[in-house]
Amino acid sequence: MKNKLPISCFIIAQNEADRITKTIQSVDDLVDEIIVIDSGSTDGTQDLVKKLGCKLYHNEWYGFGPQKRFGEDKARNKWLLNLDADEYLSNELKNEIRDLFAKKLESNFFSMKVIPIYPNWNKPRLFSAHHLCVRLYNIEFGRFSTSEVHDSVQTNSNKIIRLKNPVLHESVRSLSHLIEKEDSYVKMQIKSLKKKNKLLLFLRLFFEFPLSFIKYYFIRRHFTGAFSGLITSIILAFYRWKRIYLFLRKF
Repeated sequence: MKNKLPISCFIIAQNEADRITKTIQSVDDLVDEIIVIDSGSTDGTQDLVKKLGCKLYHNEWYGFGPQKRFGEDKARNKWLLNLDADEYLSNELKNEIRDLFAKKLESNFFSMKVIPIYPNWNKPRLFSAHHLCVRLYNIEFGRFSTSEVHDSVQTNSNKIIRLKNPVLHESVRSLSHLIEKEDSYVKMQIKSLKKKNKLLLFLRLFFEFPLSFIKYYFIRRHFTGAFSGLITSIILAFYRWKRIYLFLRKF
């Protein structure tokens, strides 16, 4: 077995017993510490991760940033790898990380493509859009922001090296789960939004849905996902519209 690297992988979770095993197994031969921060699971997630050899901590949910900073504080290594409980490393990415640590590291921040996979699909759609996120980093030089909604590592303008291979993201279990997640995100975003020009937002109310649909279906290339891509684009566009609608109602 290859030697494990001096990296702490931390994972935030709530009711992820059906998905987190794949996440943990994708790193258990790579890193020498796996930490799971649970915010109150009722499906047996806690017992499962302990059986898989992870360190388990409970922390009440105050948002993405605070939860990930809690995970950072529990890690024993200065090098941290962050994954969500619905993500896992591709084998190619694991080998790429091993190669990084086999030589002198040229940066303290490494970004990765996070590529989504539709429910009931076993691989990403053709030409899938992706998010580029810093997930492997040295905490002595930067850490996650305190934002409740936007969980991103603050790099303090330091050099970021982009890795070639992806993190695979099974972001939703089903289309109904996608609706639940988007509804939750919208409610969090409304709390964090500042007052804006109401007239401008009112005008956007008429154009937000069609423009957002074009963005998701064509620009982010969900059209390559057949029926799954069409329905996903409609749901995502609707919740972009709903965010503005609820914001106008609030003010």
